[in-house]
Amino acid sequence: MLDYFVPEDDKTNDSAVHKQTMEPIDTEDDKTPREEIASAIKRFNPKKAPGEDGLTSEILLCTFRRLPSFLTEVYNKCLKEGCFPKQWKKCSIVPIIKPAKEDSRDASQYWPISLLNVAGKVLDRLMIELSIMCIPMLV
Repeated sequence: MLDYFVPEDDKTNDSAVHKQTMEPIDTEDDKTPREEIASAIKRFNPKKAPGEDGLTSEILLCTFRRLPSFLTEVYNKCLKEGCFPKQWKKCSIVPIIKPAKEDSRDASQYWPISLLNVAGKVLDRLMIELSIMCIPMLV
């Protein structure tokens, strides 16, 4: 089941879009404002199951409120260097059996639910939003 749900990650198979998302992002002043980071965190449902680190968006938001400069610096460093910390890429995979397939042992009869770390989800959202802002408008 693990081989089925988690194929080998081979960088040679990355698309051009995927490679571009890991490039450093230059914003006007190389800093994402605190408000933007707080907003990204707030958009996640605090009742969702946490990733393998056990942190919910509510815990991350409380941490951000107590240490805004620290977390802002962490996210800005990641964005500036095009770095996505390996720890934030880890997830827990929960296989959910498809309806009417309860007796199956075939991995294709399950939906893999990936519980991702919320800190990584926030960085992913920031990367997407900043990438969109940096794309020239097409007319």
